[in-house]
Amino acid sequence: MIYREAGQFRTSYAADQAVFPVLQDRVFVWAIALFAFVVVPFAASEYLLRAILVPFLILAIAAIGLNLLVGYCGQISLGSAAFMAVGAYASYDVTVHLPWLNLLLVFLIGGLCAAAAGVVFGLPSLRIKGYYLAVATLAAQFFFDWLFIRIPWFTDYASSGSVSAPPLRIFGLSFESPAGRYLLCLGLLTMTALVAKNLVRGRMGRMWMATRDMDIAAEIIGIRPLHAKLSAFAISSFIIGVSGALWAFVHLGSWEPLAFSIDRSFALLFMVVIGGLGSILGCFLGAAFITIVPIFLNQVPAALGIPLSTAMVSHLEFMTFGTLIVFFLIVEPNGLARLWAIGREKLRLWPFPH
Repeated sequence: MIYREAGQFRTSYAADQAVFPVLQDRVFVWAIALFAFVVVPFAASEYLLRAILVPFLILAIAAIGLNLLVGYCGQISLGSAAFMAVGAYASYDVTVHLPWLNLLLVFLIGGLCAAAAGVVFGLPSLRIKGYYLAVATLAAQFFFDWLFIRIPWFTDYASSGSVSAPPLRIFGLSFESPAGRYLLCLGLLTMTALVAKNLVRGRMGRMWMATRDMDIAAEIIGIRPLHAKLSAFAISSFIIGVSGALWAFVHLGSWEPLAFSIDRSFALLFMVVIGGLGSILGCFLGAAFITIVPIFLNQVPAALGIPLSTAMVSHLEFMTFGTLIVFFLIVEPNGLARLWAIGREKLRLWPFPH
């Protein structure tokens, strides 16, 4: 078997602590990256880019942000779509009042506004936890839904309540084409994943995981709950806010507050649970699963000659996601990422797997 670590000696601390210390892993990741950046933009169809790949990339960014909070810090949040909406509307208002500003900087400002909102609604985490914290974050969802619907300043006084994104031009380059939108999202996802991976391996990530595993013991050894929990809320909300700006500007083009309803919050939570709590890889797997399953449920019955109404397909999605969440919570709480890790370990031990 080609997946072998024999003879790969790590002679320095840096080599031992590398993100991918095994040569085969590095080759595999580089091959996927080259394929994604070089082959896919030219080989994929417009439908594949617009309807599947771009939503998958943006949702993967949002899942990474949510996983930092829920999976690594152990703070339950049901207001993710609200922070996506904050990032989207803050970015839109910045482009309205400062149209000359670079679009990447606009996305960062939207993320900072979402981070500020996340810190405000993360303050209850200092006193409550579990289901009570979930309800507190759920309040953010209803509050921002009301805010963006009732206060017309956020929509630039649009009579319909719907707003449209400006042209996607960054550093003089146009990203209006499907391939351009895909490459923009792919580049931001790559940077987000690398930053998140190194963040959870560092001091802050260890602080979050200590708070998640036993917050009282973490406080005894010198970890400040205020710093740990609010930093998790801030960084998580920042990433989710950037993903919200991308969802609005790159994927939707024009949107209204209902585009960031509570259903979006639950979908993001499903991604994290199905993909794997406390795993960056799980964010990719969960986002791919949530993106592909609805398309699968739409296409397969028609291909088999089974007529299903749109309402029935929607109900099937909810039933499928609910069943899978129960299944993973009972059979494999660590999600698809754990199943991938088990398969990887079997390859390392082949032909003598456990």
